[in-house]
Amino acid sequence: MPQSTPLIGASIIVGKANVILTGITIMTRSPTRAGYTLVEVLVVIAIIAILAGLLIPAVQKVRASAARLRCQNNLKQLGLALHNYHTASEKLPAGLSLTADGGKYPYLGWLAPVLPYIEQDPLWQQVHSAFATDPNPTSFYGHEPHEQLLATPVRVFNCPADSRLPGPLQAFGRERAFTSYLGVQGIDQNQRDGVLYPDSRVRLTDITDGTSGTLLIGERPPSADFRYGWWYRGWGQNKEGSAEMLLGVRELNTSQPSCPFGESKFSAGRFDNQCDMFHFWSPHTGGANFAFADGSVRFLAYSADDIMPALATRAGGEAVTLPD
Repeated sequence: MPQSTPLIGASIIVGKANVILTGITIMTRSPTRAGYTLVEVLVVIAIIAILAGLLIPAVQKVRASAARLRCQNNLKQLGLALHNYHTASEKLPAGLSLTADGGKYPYLGWLAPVLPYIEQDPLWQQVHSAFATDPNPTSFYGHEPHEQLLATPVRVFNCPADSRLPGPLQAFGRERAFTSYLGVQGIDQNQRDGVLYPDSRVRLTDITDGTSGTLLIGERPPSADFRYGWWYRGWGQNKEGSAEMLLGVRELNTSQPSCPFGESKFSAGRFDNQCDMFHFWSPHTGGANFAFADGSVRFLAYSADDIMPALATRAGGEAVTLPD
């Protein structure tokens, strides 16, 4: 409340003159606290919530686009590495080595031989050493140098949109490292009419359907239980790499009684669904990235499922028009 304060003998400077005030009473006010009303606070909160609602989806969209771009870049590097391997060896590597190379590398996937072409030569030397010191390489498990490689992630093999990777992650009680990119072995594991399949030694000139219209590598995240999708070595469904580092566009389920049998389709999947291990899919919205035999990379929408068999064969003689 206002208070009266008498001023006696006080002086006030006005301009350059001193004015003496005597016996004058000046009314003063006690200090007051500035603050916001409840309504004002609620309005500010509402504005912040609206801005956050607009900003978060935009940020997520930017992150998803960046992850998809990095994933495409990984596939470009792998496609180029396969071409460089072909230049050096006059053929592409075996999708899964069984008897290829004189049986020196049983159950070695196609990703290992391209290591020198993605600046991973020391890791390739470890592969050589692991097989050279393995007393029984066909037993697959138990040799520690192999176990170390099985647990070694290689980032270019992993799609950044998969938050579970690069790992390593637990499978069979041991740590394992994975690949998001599988070689396209054709229609299914029995046909072997694609480019990368068990003991394949395909030359680019063997791809009579045209390298620009033939699939080479496609996206498929590791299985939900992490037992399929190892990059280094793997048996797959029946010791032929199926669903491990190789996959057909109509792959058959021969190992999972809880999943539907019959041909798989190119469709969306989930990280927690074990049955999605049988078809190509990706964490990206609406489709997946594929590297073609000419080294190009394209994003194919799931609506392209009908033409996938024609794209998967190297010499089927089909005329295919790629979607825009």
